[in-house]
Amino acid sequence: VMQCSAPLDVLFLLDGSYSIGKGSFERSKHFAGKLCDALDIHPDRVRVGMIQFSSTPHLEFPLDSYLTKQEVKERIRSIVFRGGRTETARALKYILRKGFPGGRNSSVPEVLIIISDGKSQGSTTMPAMEVKERHIMVFAVGIKFPRWEELHVLASEPTEQHVLFAGDAEDAANGLYSTLTASVCSTTAPGCKVESHPCELRTLETVKELAGNHVCWKGSKQPNVVHASLCPFYRWKRVVVKHPSRCFRTVCPDPCDSQPCQNGGTCVSEGLEKYHCLCPVGYGGDIHCAPKLSLECSVDLLFLMDSSAGVTLEGFLRYKAFLKRFLQAVMGQDSPSSVGVAQYDDDVRIPIEVGQHKDAFSLMKSIDALNFGGGGTLTGRALQYIAQHGFRSTPALEDVQDDLPRVVVLLTDSKSQDPVAEAAKYARDRDLFLIGVGSSFLRAELTEVTGNPKQTIVYSDPQDLFNRIPELQRRICSVDKPEGCQAQSLDLAFAVDASGGVGVDNFLQLRDFVRSSLLHFSINRDVTQIALVVYGSKAHTVFALDTHTSNSALLQAIDQVPFFGDSASAGSALLHIYGDVMTVQKGARPGVNKAVVVLTNGGGMEDAAGPAQQLRDNGILVFVVVVGEAERDMLLRVAGSPNYLVHISSFEDLQHYQDLIIERICEEAKSPVNLCKPNPCMNQGVCILGPGSYRCECHGWEGPHCETRVVRGDSPRSLVLPPHSHVQQSSRGLQHFSRLPWHTKR
Repeated sequence: VMQCSAPLDVLFLLDGSYSIGKGSFERSKHFAGKLCDALDIHPDRVRVGMIQFSSTPHLEFPLDSYLTKQEVKERIRSIVFRGGRTETARALKYILRKGFPGGRNSSVPEVLIIISDGKSQGSTTMPAMEVKERHIMVFAVGIKFPRWEELHVLASEPTEQHVLFAGDAEDAANGLYSTLTASVCSTTAPGCKVESHPCELRTLETVKELAGNHVCWKGSKQPNVVHASLCPFYRWKRVVVKHPSRCFRTVCPDPCDSQPCQNGGTCVSEGLEKYHCLCPVGYGGDIHCAPKLSLECSVDLLFLMDSSAGVTLEGFLRYKAFLKRFLQAVMGQDSPSSVGVAQYDDDVRIPIEVGQHKDAFSLMKSIDALNFGGGGTLTGRALQYIAQHGFRSTPALEDVQDDLPRVVVLLTDSKSQDPVAEAAKYARDRDLFLIGVGSSFLRAELTEVTGNPKQTIVYSDPQDLFNRIPELQRRICSVDKPEGCQAQSLDLAFAVDASGGVGVDNFLQLRDFVRSSLLHFSINRDVTQIALVVYGSKAHTVFALDTHTSNSALLQAIDQVPFFGDSASAGSALLHIYGDVMTVQKGARPGVNKAVVVLTNGGGMEDAAGPAQQLRDNGILVFVVVVGEAERDMLLRVAGSPNYLVHISSFEDLQHYQDLIIERICEEAKSPVNLCKPNPCMNQGVCILGPGSYRCECHGWEGPHCETRVVRGDSPRSLVLPPHSHVQQSSRGLQHFSRLPWHTKR
């Protein structure tokens, strides 16, 4: 960020001798690249060259070879270690004789940066003095464990500002910039200043230390007499010695010092003048973390807050903070939604009526005034009360019909002490859109309240609650937007593995997965039909596509699913679905997309690839959901594509993949279909496509789908099914089959 930007020739003198070694040489190259960051390298400003020296100096590249910072740094990285003696004096004499190779002949200031360990063979005093007498500014940078006294001889005065340590590259680059700014570079950025700070110069020295005493023998003046004595034993040890010093650096004011980020945002500086804000969830509408979300949908919104003893005072205060954060994030001056707040424990209170406050400020003050109750957790009673009294019109508007959707957001963290199912159904039957927000252990109860897992929002810890703000905003505004396949026509069959390899406990989890998946679909003759097949060694149809015409009937039927416990044959199940489920006789509708979802642990899939391909050839997609370890290549052959294969590690994780699986199924439900796939004609009839219609060509049979045998010599006939009577083109580009009584199979 801080760069010396002025006409300047900079020559690096890089020590490549054996005393440095290859490892330290690579660090020297890295450090030289870091120093380049402090230089504004450009043909008209700073130019850089490099000489490597050891026994003899070697020009790596002159100053006029590379004219951008990127080119210079890439060339430095490619330099190869040469090795040899440390002949620093010879390198300096080379510069005195040749000058700066490719330089601008002293028409601009010249800077020499020597990177060395300072352990030269021979004296450097005289050549260093001559270099400085030519008005070349010399920086000496110590690498490894240098001999600092020699580096001080090499560097320009004052040495404190011209001797740097490569051990801290960032500080050294700042020190180089600071010294250059004071002499040759453009002025320091506004508000910045050069200051000194204590630092350390490290070196490796050999010291003598007492290791102990040992017995030694000493002679005497008397003949044939020797005396025993204790003699000290010393050893030499290399130790790191730190020399206190003063270093210089440029310090600039942080752009985050003014705390520009609002609403709890964290400021991150980007150089001397720029910054960006890391904003909390729900904020980021501008660079300073203004509210980002908005309730652009028009709804009457009532928050039902649990203030019972089970939530605790801490939890109640957390819900108040969450409510304020949510409303601050989504409610603008012209928000089309009206908001109210109710709270409950043993009793239910509505301290803030829906639409009572027209501005966010007065609404926040009323939320602050809410008090903790501390009674029992009667969630069922609260839902019943809200359904009856939560959205009462004001007296002046009692005769006006309010057509806005009514949304209730339940905030709770404790299990209800009274039944919730009947009260929640009563509320939903009165056209209240229920959303449940609570701790993860309440997922089942909240889903029972909302009637749809999509409208259940759970959090894992207190902070995670605040991360759910965008999700809550989406759920509130989805009240008039059918999700999943609610608005798409689809014939869907589930094939559930009921073999012994799955086991009864895991089978029940597969059954529950199918049960919760049904809530994503609108079950009726015109939209979605669902069939369920369970299989072991043989397949069994629990219910066909046209057996049930409502979600409630399907949910009751799922409880009767049998578990077989024998070996598994997924191929038999897919053949059964092809020949006995996805047929017009069993309720399949021509012109409607069709899909099969196989739920298995991966056993018994060896015979499934062929039947799966047969289904695909007839326009029926096959999704494979495998739980546990299984051979992926075999599964891909069954699914036909990675897009139709979902591999899950454990049965406990199955529920977390439900949205993904439903989303993929529903995406396929939007694709165009072939009216003749699968063949809607029965008894070997041939389906012939027409413009927006089809007809069945029958042999020995008659009727729209060749369903009636020809008797007493009647001639076979084929009947064209025109678009306006049997197959219709919808506004979404999908073709739908009208179920007229005379061709419906019962």
